[in-house]
Amino acid sequence: MNLSWSHHALTRRHALAAATGLTTGALLPTGPAFAAAAQYTNPVIWQDFADIDVMRVGDTYYASASTMHYSPGAPVLRSYDLVNWEIAGHAVPALDFGAKYDLNGARGYVRGIWASSLAYRPSNRTFYWLGQIDFARTYLYTATAVEGPWSRLTTISTPYYDAGLLVDTDDTLYVAYGNTTISVAQLSRDGRTQVRTQEVFRTPSSVGTLEGARFYKINGQYYIFLTRPANGQYILKSSNGPFGPYAMRQVLLDLRGPIPGGGVPHQGGLVRTQSGAWYYMAFVDAYPGGRMPALAPVTWTADGWPVVQLVDGAWGTTYPLPAVPTPPRQVTPMTGVDTFDGTSLKPRWEWNHNPDNTRWSVGNGLTLRTATVTHDLYWARNTLTHRIQGPTSTATVQLDHSAMRDGDRAGLALLRDSSAWIGLKRDGGATRVVTVTGLTMDGNWNTTGTGTEVASAPVSGGRVWLRANADIRPGAPRPGTFSYSTDGITFTRLGPAFSMGNDWRFFMGYRFALFNHATQALGGAVRVTRFEVSTP
Repeated sequence: MNLSWSHHALTRRHALAAATGLTTGALLPTGPAFAAAAQYTNPVIWQDFADIDVMRVGDTYYASASTMHYSPGAPVLRSYDLVNWEIAGHAVPALDFGAKYDLNGARGYVRGIWASSLAYRPSNRTFYWLGQIDFARTYLYTATAVEGPWSRLTTISTPYYDAGLLVDTDDTLYVAYGNTTISVAQLSRDGRTQVRTQEVFRTPSSVGTLEGARFYKINGQYYIFLTRPANGQYILKSSNGPFGPYAMRQVLLDLRGPIPGGGVPHQGGLVRTQSGAWYYMAFVDAYPGGRMPALAPVTWTADGWPVVQLVDGAWGTTYPLPAVPTPPRQVTPMTGVDTFDGTSLKPRWEWNHNPDNTRWSVGNGLTLRTATVTHDLYWARNTLTHRIQGPTSTATVQLDHSAMRDGDRAGLALLRDSSAWIGLKRDGGATRVVTVTGLTMDGNWNTTGTGTEVASAPVSGGRVWLRANADIRPGAPRPGTFSYSTDGITFTRLGPAFSMGNDWRFFMGYRFALFNHATQALGGAVRVTRFEVSTP
């Protein structure tokens, strides 16, 4: 089986290209009529959280997601009702997988944390995160609380691609993994080594690619939940133990999703509520914003196969709220104001690659000291990112730029493989607010454009407000606009709208990004005293 990067990229590309020519699968049985009251709306999270693994421990639900080159990686989300979620922490504290994740002589764009797995082991009251990096090896991290601290338990030489971790009822650890050829590995009792691995299923050519494994034991049966990227979901079932043999059934194919202009819900996980109800939490391709989690109820056939409950032949935009106990508290919003108080960043933040921790600090605002001398934002260390809230949202930054030095560039970006920013250029002792577009990468994630200034205005004093508005509704390239203020009240538009591309191949969606880098010499700094994400 060829799991090289080029092979994988082509596999996904071919699967997506072929999706429009596929025969629509038979519609699954439609569920009962749903009451209009007490409903939730999909997507349950309109932010970029892909390749979801979801589970319940007691009365609390947890989910993990892919983060590629962002650090810390593998966010762990928490909910008490499957609908309202908060970011509790990250299972991978730093991407310490090589210098390229430090932007040190190489770059890790679109590598790093791919589809991974989150599990809980009751016998030692420990959370486990497992994922492969760079098709080279697998890493296993553990923590007794999802907030951390997380620590690396082991490294396994077998790369468990798109893995699903199962803690069996006898406490044995199993991993389902693979692309088209699906295998199951058994780990040692302490989880540190592989005991055995065995191929358990080979996908029929009529189906194509299957990956994104999630591994379950339900009513004595073993299930491997698999995605056909990016338009289908299948499931394997074994009555003879974790190593099979397995039978296959289609769960959904070319199913209309709940986000207008978005894709087919797929590649997620199954979870059971305290009352015994089942749900499927998938993601919807919804670029330029990314991949958004959506939730649907699931029933089971008499012979043990899951059926997604549809509304008018589609994944519902709304469903009745899950029947769960009253939450013990409200979850922390994923948007709102951050003044960077305390001694650490809040978990909503992730750096573009690993930061240089000697050149930033929080407390009385976020101080970003220049960490890189470059004209290329994609090479600049200590760029701090925040997911964009859909369908549209606005980020506003209050910035103290009095400590900038000549040649420094600082501001607020809409960051992806095609980027733009509003910010400050300090040259010859003078500071201007500028809008820059044309920051681009090619398909191998090499820089092809470092940006062109399209508008500017002089600013005086040491403080400015910068604003970026992002429309991330899927289906077409969407506009991002920039403005600034010198008093925090009256904002002036600066430059034309920037077109945010909706190509999927960068995988991660657009993010708001705070940056400060030098083009001449290190030594300058800016301080972000307030950051706010608001929605209409």
